[in-house]
Amino acid sequence: MAEARVRDQDGRLRQIRVAGPTAAAARHRLKERLVDRPVQNGGRSLRGSDSFADLAALWVADLGMRELAEGTRQNYRDILRLHVLPAFEHYALAEITTGRVEWFLKAETKTSVSRARQSRTVLNLIFAFALRHDTINRNPVQGTSPLARRKGAPQALTLEQIAAIRSAATRWRIDRRAPGPKSDGQVRDIIEVLLGTAMRTGEVLALRPRDITDGRHGMVVHVNGTVVQRKGVGAVRQDRPKTDASIRHIPVPEFAAAVLRRRLAALGPDQRDRTVFASRNGGPLSPYNVRRTFRDFLNDAGLDGTGISLRWYRRTGATVIARGMSTAAAAGFLGHTSSAITEGHYIEPDRTIDLTPASHLERTLRPDRPDGSLLAGTPVPGEEDGLAVLDDPEDGAVA
Repeated sequence: MAEARVRDQDGRLRQIRVAGPTAAAARHRLKERLVDRPVQNGGRSLRGSDSFADLAALWVADLGMRELAEGTRQNYRDILRLHVLPAFEHYALAEITTGRVEWFLKAETKTSVSRARQSRTVLNLIFAFALRHDTINRNPVQGTSPLARRKGAPQALTLEQIAAIRSAATRWRIDRRAPGPKSDGQVRDIIEVLLGTAMRTGEVLALRPRDITDGRHGMVVHVNGTVVQRKGVGAVRQDRPKTDASIRHIPVPEFAAAVLRRRLAALGPDQRDRTVFASRNGGPLSPYNVRRTFRDFLNDAGLDGTGISLRWYRRTGATVIARGMSTAAAAGFLGHTSSAITEGHYIEPDRTIDLTPASHLERTLRPDRPDGSLLAGTPVPGEEDGLAVLDDPEDGAVA
């Protein structure tokens, strides 16, 4: 005989007794009964004495079953492996206190505020997972000090910087004696589309002819996917962007529409499902290669070391629209979730496409006689917080 007392879902202790031909067989049958029984702790597999590494492994396994973009999953795994796990893997869960997490986040902040924010996000997700499985009683990340804001407001590109990068992109590898393959002009055109639409880089790379409508009132693109880089596979088009709010229609200013029209004219009617910007074999362009070429542009423009990245194009578009219209208009144009619960649940959405953002982007950022008054103007209320969202690696990064 083998027996044990177990606390059931109703909170009552009950005696479980089983029999077997041998003592070992009886114990085995008892364990089987206990595994199948719905106990109060919901089948919790970890306790406070278990290590953080054990919890992290379970969380990573759960991550693989959640409906997340592969790039997001990989980003979380990388942050865990590179920053979070080395700091906590040798601690038992009961030893990880709010004070210990606070110390870790402060040390991360000294290296990079962005890295500290990413680490905090992953820790929050891991301990929230532990809470849901009754492994811990409280999340030690809650109660830590707010992370310091970056010094200075997020920056947009100046008209001088835009002109310098445009010039460098036009000149890049046009000399036949220059090392490497001759430029096909794709990255040059990509940054024009980024400038005119404030889209994420992956969203521009995912554009297909079927996603573009060019009519009497101008060009409109339908954002419904993104390009991600997957290990062992390369660049692939993912048939959904970062969030539901990212699925949107964007009016395109004329200077960017001209670039897309030129690219579309080179494609045949049977190529409506391939990406507008493609590699030699017809697949999506690699985000890594686009960023590498853009760094060459910066170097040739004398802007190396300024910190400028492709995300600055998104900031620039956001700045122009926020100052020309409002921060709410900028959020909608960029595909950020609206904070207006009433609009989301009680008011029928307006399906018409507002062409005003495209007119502000055209007037401000066109190559010929741009008007820099909006970029030179005073920031509008809420602009700094809105632009700070764009520094979230999950917003603009293509993993």
